[in-house]
Amino acid sequence: MDTVAQQLPIPVLLLTGFLGSGKTTLLNHLVQQPFFRRTLVVINEFGEISLDHLLVAHSNETLVMEVGNGCICCTMRGDLAKVLKDITWRFSRNGVRNYDRVIIETTGLADPAPILHTLMTDKNISARYRLDAIVTVIDCVNAMDTLDHHPEAVKQAAVADRIVLTKSDLINGQQCHTLQQRLAILNPAAKQLLAVNGQVDAPSAFSANLFSIDQKTPDVIRWLSAEAYAENPSSQYKPVRHGAVQSLFSSNRSISKHPDINRHDDHILSYCFTFDEPIDPELFEDCLDLLMAIKGADILRIKGMLNMKNRAGPIVIHGVQHIFHPPVELTGWPSNDRRSRIVFITRDVPRSVIEDTFSALVGCAISPVSIH
Repeated sequence: MDTVAQQLPIPVLLLTGFLGSGKTTLLNHLVQQPFFRRTLVVINEFGEISLDHLLVAHSNETLVMEVGNGCICCTMRGDLAKVLKDITWRFSRNGVRNYDRVIIETTGLADPAPILHTLMTDKNISARYRLDAIVTVIDCVNAMDTLDHHPEAVKQAAVADRIVLTKSDLINGQQCHTLQQRLAILNPAAKQLLAVNGQVDAPSAFSANLFSIDQKTPDVIRWLSAEAYAENPSSQYKPVRHGAVQSLFSSNRSISKHPDINRHDDHILSYCFTFDEPIDPELFEDCLDLLMAIKGADILRIKGMLNMKNRAGPIVIHGVQHIFHPPVELTGWPSNDRRSRIVFITRDVPRSVIEDTFSALVGCAISPVSIH
């Protein structure tokens, strides 16, 4: 094992999805793949009787660890910190760690925010682990009804970097198309993947290779996925209203004719702002503090690459609700485009609220994102 690799923060993939979405079936498939040879899977349980760990296939090459006595994403959040600290030495041999990544499977009832907060705020954990991606599993058969009646399921989809659709063979093509359209409006930047019989291409779903300060050339552009917001008119100029007839495009699909899904309104709004001029760091921090004070609970996720005054490299920020990961200054810009770009995923927070706050405090001109 490479000594340098052993010293780098361990990537953590958060696997979430509502009850019955097929997370355990997907894990059964994944842990048997060569791609996951050195993966530690942490399964959290809900209720007094542990069941999920009995359903996960135990591979000789993959370690499976059960976390009992409740949901580590909410009531037992403290246990997650302890588990992540303990596994570093518990699953090491002769001082060498024998896993290269961690997958944390949340309970279907979980709000993913607390587990992300733990990864961001615990100094011992953030020194050893880094969030690589959030993967949300969605059951095609029940998804529409689940999204209509369970806000936590909407939030799981809204903050995802990848969405895996299961049981697509049990619905017709038009139903699948309608669901994909809804998810594309809900989260325009998330790559959607179809699982067949609970199986999905592991590298596509889990080797996100998203933003990492350990990479020589961090893929911040792909991490931000700003082009997805430029291509989705609803995310730029107005609140998402699902009855609107509009065209959505991504690198993986083209949806040009949408059926009426007027009955759905998930209250999730997403925007990508750009600033043409360098930003004053103190004013920007004041702006974020004000937004967090008045709308923190409804600002689900923030991702940004900022051109700050008196800084040579870009500053990368990542926040979930009112909690922010410590800002990271990169050694250089990933492209010739030096504009600041900030992605907001919100719940019932109109674009104008954020735009007016920035305009008033930061004093910079804000533009709808455009990709050169």
